[in-house]
Amino acid sequence: MMALTPLVYWAQRHEEIYLRVELTDAQNIDAHVHENILHFQALGHGARGQNLYEFSMEFLLPVESQVAFKSTQRQVNITVMKKQRGWWERLTKQERKPLFLAPDFDRWLDESDAEMEIREKEERRNKWKASRHNEKGFINLTTGFLFTYNLVQFLGFSWIFVNMTIRLLKFGEDSVYDTFHTISGVMFFCQILAAVEVLNAAFGLVRTGVIPTLIQVLGRNFVLFIIFGCLEEMQNKPVVFFVFYLWSAIEIFRNVMRLCFRYPFYMLGCFNTEWKILTWLRYSLWMPLYPLGALAEAVAIVQSVPIFDKSSLFSIPLPKAIGTSLRFAYFLRAYLVLMFLGLFVNFRHLYKQRQKRFRTKKKAH
Repeated sequence: MMALTPLVYWAQRHEEIYLRVELTDAQNIDAHVHENILHFQALGHGARGQNLYEFSMEFLLPVESQVAFKSTQRQVNITVMKKQRGWWERLTKQERKPLFLAPDFDRWLDESDAEMEIREKEERRNKWKASRHNEKGFINLTTGFLFTYNLVQFLGFSWIFVNMTIRLLKFGEDSVYDTFHTISGVMFFCQILAAVEVLNAAFGLVRTGVIPTLIQVLGRNFVLFIIFGCLEEMQNKPVVFFVFYLWSAIEIFRNVMRLCFRYPFYMLGCFNTEWKILTWLRYSLWMPLYPLGALAEAVAIVQSVPIFDKSSLFSIPLPKAIGTSLRFAYFLRAYLVLMFLGLFVNFRHLYKQRQKRFRTKKKAH
């Protein structure tokens, strides 16, 4: 089969030569540079139908020996790199342009336009680097904030748990009755600070649901500030000890031996560090601890109902025609139902997290 010459269109930049060979559905493509001469051969459909097409051209100045080409349904695109950056006055060494060669006006730029294109690319590259730098700085700032928050919470709940444990061992049953007066200050601080968890979830700083976090924070603060904080009669009851102790255990201890903690797990997560035992405890230990914590809170609310009934605290007086008042105890009874509904939502959320976590690990293996 006699080889024919295809139509070739060219354009340049300061560092590259672009060639476009007009061949449809090209096959068996061979494009290489030898002694600064580009040799091309391929079987395809060109200006004179399906045939074998080839051409050779010697470049004006030295080029790299490696040739990059890509075949599409309509053409073959070839890229050749110049050995030295610069602008050529023509493509071939011979002054007379080959008949098959023509400018590629789709990509054609003069030297000044090409320099402007380089500056625009450099500006885009610098903007991208700046945005990456800012993003990295934001990530570092977020990591530092989460680490500080988790560390403060860990120290606060650790102090509560250790203090209660030592007092229980030292004073026995008597320590149970004065838990509120000795521990409530730090517990108030930790639970107020826990509102930050809702903001973290709302602003996407952590991957957790806003609603389950809000339910847990509001539920605990309701028990702490309304049930315990407003009723002196509740402050000396043993239920305060159990609620505080379980809250601390839920927030700190992550196994039966009390060796792994929840907040250190998060701190390790901030630095992309993970321990398998902590991962398992993080997604498993809530199953026994959360029901116990919810049960202790429910007991506290049930014990407070007669006290609110008797004192009429937070009750809303109704018109004399009705002859009664809307007692806060009614709200507490409704709150108990809502609390267990919220507990179900939290359980469902945590269970889905656990399934997702361990299903992902199985797929990874």
